[in-house]
This record gives sequence, structure tokens and C-alpha cells, in this order.
Amino acid sequence: MYQSLDKLCKLEAEHGTPFWKIVQEDDCRERGITPEESFAGMQSMYEAMRYADEHYDETLLSASGLVGTEGKKMTDARAAGKLLCGDFIGKVMEKALKTSESNACMKRIVAAPTAGSCGVVPAVFLSLQEERQIPTEKMVEALYVAAGIGGVIGSRAFLAGAAGGCQAEIGSASAMAAGGVAYLMGGGAPEIANAAALALKNLLGLACDPVAGLVEVPCVKRNVMGAVNALTSADMTMAGIFSKIPPDQVIDAMKSIGRSMHEDIRETGKGGLAGTPAGIAVRERMAGLD
Repeated sequence: MYQSLDKLCKLEAEHGTPFWKIVQEDDCRERGITPEESFAGMQSMYEAMRYADEHYDETLLSASGLVGTEGKKMTDARAAGKLLCGDFIGKVMEKALKTSESNACMKRIVAAPTAGSCGVVPAVFLSLQEERQIPTEKMVEALYVAAGIGGVIGSRAFLAGAAGGCQAEIGSASAMAAGGVAYLMGGGAPEIANAAALALKNLLGLACDPVAGLVEVPCVKRNVMGAVNALTSADMTMAGIFSKIPPDQVIDAMKSIGRSMHEDIRETGKGGLAGTPAGIAVRERMAGLD
């Protein structure tokens, strides 16, 4: 597993091997499999993302009753032309809600990189594929790009909210999606790394404060924010706007911030939104159901 985006950029420049292929080759070495086996496995994950979106149950609520049906509300609002953000961003928002609601309702999802951030990458990738008619093979390559970014973040910092707050979950997912989009829009390793850095920078310091300790509120709606942030970060990158702080140093800053966070805002369900009167009331209601 690579521990530096700069290293991946240098490998692409030195050998001419695309970013996604470098990640795939590393996967093959690590797991002792062929490129064909690796690609098939990655494609199966992409198809699972598609399945989660297409089989969203608009009537289903989570066991707590806090999450569910809102993906359908966004679908209806988009169909009615009510969204200021437009149809494409509306579609991204819709898919982020649907996938993350499905997670809360115990349906099948792909943790990319975590269950709490499972809606970001699928929402961005599936929407972009539909919008630009991108072949699935290219989308799988972009998923390798996303995986490579996530691998570096996981090796260099952390991906769990319990370790580093929601910046480590939604922030990392947003960085992964942004890098993948940069690749799909024709960017090379420098653009991929920069898009990831911009996305992560935008979410530094984000607390992990799940109400009643459930991956529902505010987690589901933060997937929407992470998905849209990924697209704006990729757009800035492809417009030639680059981070003044190198990507690896952005990841290091995220790690430092995560270590500085009080435990109350690191997935304990004690502080932040979880500690508000409304959040406490939900926790007490859920405790009474045990």
C-alpha cells in the first residue's frame, strides 16, 4: 500500500503508467492475484454500488425511524425542477441520500471507505457516468484511482471517525471521489492528487457526532455535502486551480487535527449534535427501546 500521493505522481511521470494501473499492480502484488482477477473484483464493487442505488426502497425507514424516504423526496423535487442546483447536482444529491439511507436500513452497500461515508463515491461516479455516458470499464479504472487515494489516506492518517472525526470518513470519501472525477475528466496524477487535496482541505476539522451513536444523523446528509464537494474540487482542479499545500501535507494536517479532537466529537455520540437537547432526547428514546 502506497503511503504518499507524491510517490504515485512520480511513478506515473517516470514510467508512464497511469495512476489507476499503478494502484492495480500494487493490489495484484499484495493479494497475489492477476490483473484480470483484480479488475473483476473492482468491477463487482462498482456494480454493487449501482445495485444499491437502483434497489433503493423509498418506503423503508431505519429501525430508529430517523432515516429513510428522503432519497425519494429529492427524486421528486428534481423531477419537478425545483432544485436551484440543477438536474445533475440534484441527481448526485439524490444518489448520495439513497445509498447512505440504504446503509442505515441495513441493505447492501460498499464501504467506500466506510459505511458512514458509503454514499459519496457512488453518488458522484454513477451520476457522472449517466451524464457523460462513460463506459463502465473507465468507471472501474476511476474506482482504482479512488481506492489508491483512500489507501494513502488510510496508511498516512486514518479513515475511521472514531480515530479522526468525520473529516476522516466523509472527508476521505470526498477526496477519493474528487480524484476519480479528475481522472475521468482527463487529468493525470498531479490533477488527481490535487483534486483529492482540495476536497479534503474543505472538510478539515469535521466532527463525528452521531446522534444516539447511530450512523444516521447527521451522517446521511453529510454524504450529500461530501459528494458535491468532490465535484467542485475536481472542477477547480481541471480549471487549473491548485492547492498551495501539497496533497500529502494536507493528509498529514488531517491526522494532526484528528489527534487534537476531543473524544466527544470522535464517534462517541456524546458531543456536537449528539449532545444537543434534541440529540439527547433521541438517545434517551432509543435507550428506552432496549
